[in-house]
Parts: sequence; C-alpha cells; structure tokens
Amino acid sequence: MEKREEGVGMDTYAIIDIGGRQLRVEPGRFYDIRRFTPHVNTLESNTKISTNRVLLIRDRSDINIGYPWLANAVVKGRILHSCFGNKLSIQNSNRKTSRIRGYREDIIRFVIDSIHLNSRTANNR
Repeated sequence: MEKREEGVGMDTYAIIDIGGRQLRVEPGRFYDIRRFTPHVNTLESNTKISTNRVLLIRDRSDINIGYPWLANAVVKGRILHSCFGNKLSIQNSNRKTSRIRGYREDIIRFVIDSIHLNSRTANNR
C-alpha cells in the first residue's frame, strides 16, 4: 500500500472563482486560466496575486462552504508567465466562398502558494 505524507496533499484544496470560471486549486500546483485582467501584458512573472472569491475550502476533514463566498478566506499565488493557448480555427462557408479565420486566447499560468481561512494557513494545524 502507498503511504501519504502528512501536510499538503489531496486533503487540502479550495474552489475559487477566477476569470469567470470555477477552478479547484491545491497549494503547490500550477493552473492555466484565460486572461482575467485587461492589462495582461503588464503582468510580469512572479507577480503576486490573491483572490477572496473563495467558494469552498477543504482542509483534511473540515469543509467550509461560502454563500456565495467565504468570509475571511484568501487564496494567494503568483504568476509564472503569460502565453497563448491552442489555435482555434473558425470556418465560415457560403455557397460560393469559404473563409477560415483563427485566433489564440491569452492564457496566464499561475501557481498557488497558500490557502488562508480566518488568518491561518489551511494546511497547518
């Protein structure tokens, strides 16, 4: 049987509302999201970000659910870099002509550093 380390793991996660989507995040992992600010080109790597739009926090056996968001809950992270997603092709075709257009979405890759609830880190007891 496989042994798990105590501390950060599958037992601690949060569900946040960022970039118009709900995302399940864990400390120490990185995620890709669509551009959530109009000034995406001004954000540099290692820029610290935090969100208080936290819908749910699970810390081992404790589950805290917000209505709609949890009070005094913050998820902190930092931006690794901005990039472009896969190219999306759009084909318009009429009876005589066809046109193919495409674009790439601006994507930000960020890593979650910590999850805080009521001024304490969620993965510490």
